[in-house]
Formats: sequence, C-alpha cells, structure tokens
Amino acid sequence: MLVLLAFIIIFHITSAALLFIATIDNAWWVGDGFFADVWKVCFTVNSTNCTDIDDSFAYYSTMQAVQASMILSTILCCIAFLIFLLQLFRLKQGERFVLTSIIQLMSCLCVMIAASIYTDRRQDIHNHNPEFYTLTAEGTYGYSFILAWVAFAFTFISGLMYLILRKRK
Repeated sequence: MLVLLAFIIIFHITSAALLFIATIDNAWWVGDGFFADVWKVCFTVNSTNCTDIDDSFAYYSTMQAVQASMILSTILCCIAFLIFLLQLFRLKQGERFVLTSIIQLMSCLCVMIAASIYTDRRQDIHNHNPEFYTLTAEGTYGYSFILAWVAFAFTFISGLMYLILRKRK
C-alpha cells in the first residue's frame, strides 16, 4: 500500500513539474536561431533578442487564452495535490478521492485546451505577425509544447487513478 501511495504522489508531482516547465519555458516553437513560446519570441543571431507578446500582437487574445489555460491547469494540478493530501487524512476507510479526481481532470482539460488552441492557431499567429515571426517559418514544435501534451496524458491518468482509488488502512 505504501508503494502505491508513493507512486501516486510521485506521478502527481511529475505531472505538476511537467505543467510548470511547459508553461514557463520558452520552447513551444523552435528552429535555427529562434525560439518562441506563449510569452515571448526570441532570436539568437549574435545575442538573444526577445520580444514580449503584448496587445500589439495580432491574435493576442488567442495567446492569452493559451496562457490562461496553462496557468489554470498548473494551479488546478497543485490544488488537486493539496486536496489529495488532505483527503488522505480526512476520508473514511473505503471512500474514493472524487474531489481530487475532479480537480485533476479539470487540470487535464485546461492543458488540453491550451495545447489544442496553440496547435490550431499557430499558423495564423505566425502569418499575421510577420515582424515577430519572419524567420520562424522553418521551425518545429519544441519540447515545451510536447511536454504540455505529455502533461495532458499524465493529468488524465492521475485523475482516473484518483477516481478509482479507495482509501485503505
């Protein structure tokens, strides 16, 4: 039982770490001499020159939706972990961790929404912001984008684990 509990805790912490890295790090779209994320676009010709994504940016509301969804997903994942720890000591024997599961599945939904929006709208964002994305046409999705999708899978699996899990002695 202790091994299962340790696995669940490590799995949840890993999910949260993936969400933090995917949200903070700047590698959603990468290529030779540039990297971009949901916060800024950087070029590394001789030195790193970064431009923050602000309201002068076309499709700024789309980027704000991605930013908000990723932040909300990270916050919900952390809240789910705290609620799991509270329920671990407060639930009666045989009850399920339903509240933790619901919050973790909401986190899963938020990261899926963010990654889906970015996947769908990336081309439009790049085409309508030529001053930021002129050199980024030959790029590929970066590791932060991939980590967001991996975090989606991890939060989904942990949400299902919490739903199935019953408290034992």
